[in-house]
Amino acid sequence: MLLERLSNFFYNYTGFANINIGQIGMILIAILLLYLAISKHFEPLLLVPIAFGILLANLPLTGLLREPAGNIFGGLLFYLGQGTWLGIYPPLIFLGIGAMTDFGPMIANPITLLLGAAAQFGIFTSFLGAILMGYTPQQAAAIGIIGGADGPTAIYTSALLAPEILAPIAVAAYSYIALVPMIQPPVIKALTTEEERAIMMHQLRPVSKTQKMIFPVLVVILVGLLVPNAIPLVGMLMLGNFLKECGMTDRLAKTASNELMNIVTIFLMLTVGASATAERFFTFEFIGILLLGLAAFIVGTASGLFFGKILYKLTGGKINPIIGAAGVSAVPEAARLSQKLGREANPKNFLLMHAMGPNVAGVIGSAVSAGILISILK
Repeated sequence: MLLERLSNFFYNYTGFANINIGQIGMILIAILLLYLAISKHFEPLLLVPIAFGILLANLPLTGLLREPAGNIFGGLLFYLGQGTWLGIYPPLIFLGIGAMTDFGPMIANPITLLLGAAAQFGIFTSFLGAILMGYTPQQAAAIGIIGGADGPTAIYTSALLAPEILAPIAVAAYSYIALVPMIQPPVIKALTTEEERAIMMHQLRPVSKTQKMIFPVLVVILVGLLVPNAIPLVGMLMLGNFLKECGMTDRLAKTASNELMNIVTIFLMLTVGASATAERFFTFEFIGILLLGLAAFIVGTASGLFFGKILYKLTGGKINPIIGAAGVSAVPEAARLSQKLGREANPKNFLLMHAMGPNVAGVIGSAVSAGILISILK
């Protein structure tokens, strides 16, 4: 009898006795994401820590998400998550992106700026759609930013305007970035012909070192004067890029693009995944945000493609329309996909550098769009 009581006592304090069906469902979703990351190579640097965050947050009784109360400390993921909820990690991610980014393709072919701008159409259509569905303007703005396929910007915007829905925003934004290889190809193939995807583009002109140094400084000044609320993101992006291009701060550029970027990515992705608890995930609000975000991402891809088709006509066939799909700011995933689909249509095609133009323009465009919405709604 004593042994049975001890067994029951021990069992009641294990996760087996306290797990619910929702948590089991989230654990299965985490396993699915791990499978996609490892077996299908769907952005493992994003999906693996996101999936582990989901896994850890949905194991019962761990205390990882416990909030501090009195003399009781909070859980590990609670403290790591403060960098996400307070909007600290997103600008640091932009610093690392800037240190890894070559704006040369965009400078060499400035018309690709228009493709990056066109792909932001998904942000504003989703914004209007969310308002029609009953979300507040602040919540709608945060949801709309998902359409730019820019996780850090979506998190930053939500932290300032709608912190109550930051968790689903973060999960949706990074899930769609990681699933670019699944979401974009059907849209691109449906809206372009194989002949269009096979179009070869001319080699880009060389860009001088001076031009590459002037560009980030000029962008910071212009954006800072026009849309001050975009500067926390754009300013850090351009700082990282200037560290890379000036030639005098190689150590800082390498740290920003490697060690710092990797550390912040782990913390951000882990806490994004940890925000997807069963209580938050299996709600109509969460599902609505996921669907609106998906619609915004598809519209952004489609609008970039349509504008690519317009430029194809206006330039007499010098622009391959599919690089317009890279105007969403999933760097460099969307550019790589344009390259892949271009090569499938024409093995001699090399579109990666051309696609990087609208891709990095989309990063700037989504940050500026967020700054505009924050200025109006904050």
